[in-house]
Amino acid sequence: MGIQLQGIAHHAKQKLQRTLSARLATCNNVPKGHVAVYVGEEGYRKRFIIPVTYLNHPLFQILLNRAEEEFGFDHPMGGLTIPCSEEYFVSLISALNC
Repeated sequence: MGIQLQGIAHHAKQKLQRTLSARLATCNNVPKGHVAVYVGEEGYRKRFIIPVTYLNHPLFQILLNRAEEEFGFDHPMGGLTIPCSEEYFVSLISALNC
């Protein structure tokens, strides 16, 4: 199980490195160990700051795969854009907090 989780973490880290712009990576208003993501429908996206550890969760991996399919590695907001509704994202984050 440890090897599988390391593989997932490595895969998530690779996607994150390719996805985040240098501007976002050096942004001072994102605490260490967190990442900014943009969530919502076309035309209105809300910025969330989430712990990097969420990127390892299998449910979050599904969202990362969707983001890769929809946007490739050229995200319109300049940061990681998650293609789902804000309500779904909030419920997912709430579940991950438990």
